[in-house]
Amino acid sequence: MESLSPNIFVKDMNATIAFYKKLGFELVMNVPDQGDFVWAMMTCGSVSFMFQTFASLGDTLPDISRHEGGSLLLYIKLKNIRTFFESVKDKVPVLQGLEKTFYGATEFSVKDLNGYILTFAEDEPQ
Repeated sequence: MESLSPNIFVKDMNATIAFYKKLGFELVMNVPDQGDFVWAMMTCGSVSFMFQTFASLGDTLPDISRHEGGSLLLYIKLKNIRTFFESVKDKVPVLQGLEKTFYGATEFSVKDLNGYILTFAEDEPQ
């Protein structure tokens, strides 16, 4: 195995792209090239997400839930978590502010507009 890039299903592609840009992600690929996108890839550093509209699935893959969010938490490690937190805390809904966990990581969590939870973490020195 070489990498993992979650394909996250969304209802509003334009709003999703705008939300993730607030977190520092860049749009690197989309289908179609112009017009209303049905699929997009965004990256920030070595983290990649793919987004796809529910509508683009049609009747294929009926086992994929058509509900927003779900029992999925995306755990993203980064450096300079405190600086990053300060840069996004007033732009996106913060569910849990900066805190040190029992396993030593400093973390905070946000909820995206599709109901997915993103937890950002850094193993800060003691």
